[in-house]
Order: sequence, then C-alpha cells, then structure tokens
Amino acid sequence: MSVLKIQFCAILIFSSSLLFAQKVFSVDYASQADLKVFVVDYESQADLNVYKVDYRSQAKGNEGFWYFVDYKSQSDKTIFFVDYKSQADLLIYFTNYQTQAGWRNKAKKHILY
Repeated sequence: MSVLKIQFCAILIFSSSLLFAQKVFSVDYASQADLKVFVVDYESQADLNVYKVDYRSQAKGNEGFWYFVDYKSQSDKTIFFVDYKSQADLLIYFTNYQTQAGWRNKAKKHILY
C-alpha cells in the first residue's frame, strides 16, 4: 500500500470519528470503563455540558451530544458514574437545552477522542 493511500485512510478514519455520534454505554464497575464521570449540580462546575439525544442520528461528534446505547459493543466510550468528584476523569452537567451543550474546559476534550 502506498504512503498516499495510508495517509488517506488515516484521515478518513479520523474524520469519520468526528462526524458520528458520541455513543456511550454506562458500565457497572469502574474497572470496565474508559472514563469515570461525575455529574455536577451546576453548569459552571462542569468540564462538559451534555445533552442526551433520543436518536443516534441527532448526536454530534465530540460536542456534548450523547446517545446512550443498549450494548457495550455499540459504544464509542464506556463510562462509569462515580460517587465523588475527586474520582472523576470528567465532570459533566446534563443540560435540558441543545444550545447549552459543549465543552467548558477544552483542555479535557481529548478524553473523548
């Protein structure tokens, strides 16, 4: 395979991961998770404001639009909801409005790639 084909495939794979839904699955144990999440009470405390969508087609890449799947094999990321803020990799706030979804702490954006 030529270098050009390899580069094209790499770009295609990377860009497609940004276009598709952020599909998440909630696991029962922290050891099963890609990432530990804590749900904060206030938007100002969050790294990411999350809007839960009803359909996979409504989710938008890594911008806080999450679609919760029924099976681990369907997910992009597995998450575990921790009991304490200090245990979390990511602090999220569930918003009721699509317009409020998005990163508040862009330094952590790499976590969901």
